[in-house]
Amino acid sequence: MNIQLTADSTCDLGPHVAERGIGIMPLSVILGDNSFRDGVDIVPQDIFDYYDKTGGLPKTAAPSISDFEEFFGRYVDEGKTVIHYNISAKASSSHFYAAEAATKFAGKVFVVDTKALSSGQGLLVMKASDMLREGKEAEEIVAVTSALRPKVNTSFIPDRLDYLYKGGRCSRMTMYAANVLKIHPLIEMEDGQLVAETKYRGSMKKCIEKYIDDLADKYPAYDGTRCFITHSSADRELVEFAREKVAEKFRFGEVLETVAGSVITGHCGRNTLGVLFIAK
Repeated sequence: MNIQLTADSTCDLGPHVAERGIGIMPLSVILGDNSFRDGVDIVPQDIFDYYDKTGGLPKTAAPSISDFEEFFGRYVDEGKTVIHYNISAKASSSHFYAAEAATKFAGKVFVVDTKALSSGQGLLVMKASDMLREGKEAEEIVAVTSALRPKVNTSFIPDRLDYLYKGGRCSRMTMYAANVLKIHPLIEMEDGQLVAETKYRGSMKKCIEKYIDDLADKYPAYDGTRCFITHSSADRELVEFAREKVAEKFRFGEVLETVAGSVITGHCGRNTLGVLFIAK
């Protein structure tokens, strides 16, 4: 079977997209009256510049059903079966539009709601790519990766809550208290939606250290193939510290660094960092 893996741009796989031959459907990022394609004609620095200049955040929009029909159709016309991985349906309408578009292609397009975002979504795409290299069929790839969804640790720590507040994801009081008291919430995906329960206090370095310690305690058994350190243009020192801490607490075959794209950056702001992997 000739299989093409695709995902929307929120998978944040960076250079691994090209090396694995993964097709990407960009979401739209809207700055004022101008619309851009995530990962194509906008970069995270544009988000930071816009916020610094206007105090406003970008809006985002999912591709339309017709956009997905055109996207899938290019591969189907080449005789390929498509497996597409979407950002969580609870975070974007992208999944619903992709699933509707897939009905046009009579079993030639499979659409998976990853119930994750960023490289949590990307982990399932990479797992699918591993299985494709092993010669697995589309139905098995879909079944295995779908079953793994509850096991994907998608979590991160923001440096400041300004972007989350502006996006309506926390109150003004919470933002002010966090900034004054140096509180950094742990934000996690649970059943496809973001929740914040644990709160760390102190410098980002101190919080990242405790966060990775807690991950090691929470997930003593994990898929050692790979993990991602994904961040939104975080300080280099913080990224390297996280890499050293991951090496101390875990044994992954590869630790991959990716920088969040414009959609994810527009929601979390600069210097957010997460360590993402698949648990057992």
